[in-house]
Amino acid sequence: MEVCPIIKNILLLDSEGKRVAVKYYSDDWPTNSAKLAFEKSVFTKTQKTNARTEAEIAMLENNIVVYRFVQDLHFFVTGGDDENELILATVLQGFFDAVTLILRSNVEQREALENLDLILLCLDEIVDGGIILETDGSIIAGKAATSSNMDDGASLSEQTISQALATAREHLTRSLLTGFINRIGFPSGLFSIPTLLRFLDPPDLKVVLCCNLLSPVF
Repeated sequence: MEVCPIIKNILLLDSEGKRVAVKYYSDDWPTNSAKLAFEKSVFTKTQKTNARTEAEIAMLENNIVVYRFVQDLHFFVTGGDDENELILATVLQGFFDAVTLILRSNVEQREALENLDLILLCLDEIVDGGIILETDGSIIAGKAATSSNMDDGASLSEQTISQALATAREHLTRSLLTGFINRIGFPSGLFSIPTLLRFLDPPDLKVVLCCNLLSPVF
């Protein structure tokens, strides 16, 4: 009978080896002090390696640790010494991809701390009780975002599309408005919607501008 791969922990540490987000799924480290000692050991063993272009592998305390560094964040996934390294690396990649999506590709400690709740939700979506649930980063990030009711339940992809449309609408509106202001000779240094409306005539033009310009874009 084939045994399912077991993940012992997933760690996200900073460039000094301090915790950013961690999850343990094994009793190998029964106390918080034991967990902190392991984190210190794994950081010390790996900190001088070059794991910024692809994942690296290390043996520590009869465990296999796969890891990768990006900016000031260090990603780790730990399994037993009999676990398949490729499976551990796949879990690591899924976690990394999910965090990259959550942080909008700005993978650094400050952004991670500001989105810590989402990163912890990502960990919950990847592994449950040591059993691997999901390794696709986009699915992990999407479920985490939904669980947190991010942007009233909108998915990351929906948010990205909404942001893109809003940006395009803003650029178009401002471009049209700038051209209109230039044509009527309105002093650009005095521009504001209320001032512009007082300057314009007839009234129906004011109504049109109110309807089209008094929006969240401004």
